Amino acid sequence: MVSERVSIRVTTDPMFGENSYVVSAAADRDCWLIDPGLPPHAAEMTAYVQGRGLTAAAIVLTHAHGDHIAGIDGVVAALGPLPIYLAREEWAALSDPRENLSSNVGLGVVVRHREPLHDLVPGRTLTLDGLAWSVLDTSGHSPGGRSLYCAEAGVVIVGDALFEGGIGRVDFHHSDGDRLLRNIRDQLLTLPDDTRVLSGHGGETTIGRERRTNPFLAAL
Repeated sequence: MVSERVSIRVTTDPMFGENSYVVSAAADRDCWLIDPGLPPHAAEMTAYVQGRGLTAAAIVLTHAHGDHIAGIDGVVAALGPLPIYLAREEWAALSDPRENLSSNVGLGVVVRHREPLHDLVPGRTLTLDGLAWSVLDTSGHSPGGRSLYCAEAGVVIVGDALFEGGIGRVDFHHSDGDRLLRNIRDQLLTLPDDTRVLSGHGGETTIGRERRTNPFLAAL
């Protein structure tokens, strides 16, 4: 439980330590499945949704690297067709193992169920049970990286943009380190210090803690 208004369930895969999230609001039964990755994500996320009597409203992707999308087909097989929200810049990565980087580790992830797709446009707002989640541009680790910020709940889900004591890798063919740092500075470090940060890998942190202690952000 992150706040009185929102509940966030985290599961972590043993291969890459990737965090997937089921987000639901306390007053409603709808939920989002964020970044369903490698096993056991799909099984654990769907079991949680079904066990709690939740209704999956959408799959939301912070970005389309293989470890964040490998569970989509499993989720859809269990819960039925779902809209997928992902930055348009990364739509092609859903079906291209080179672009989603899974070919680098011999996995060859291809998502078969990838319709309907909706663009995650920075500056727009998604709503879950009356809670507004702002879409932030945190690209740089990947070309269309996005974060979701809920001011009322005091939480931001950042994918692989920012970690406890680190930032996303920028040595991939489609990465841009300068862009990532600009976006962290302009989109994340402008949030209140007590904002809880839920990352794609590793533990929970806060904006204030990373501002003070993250060595990658010292120059900002």
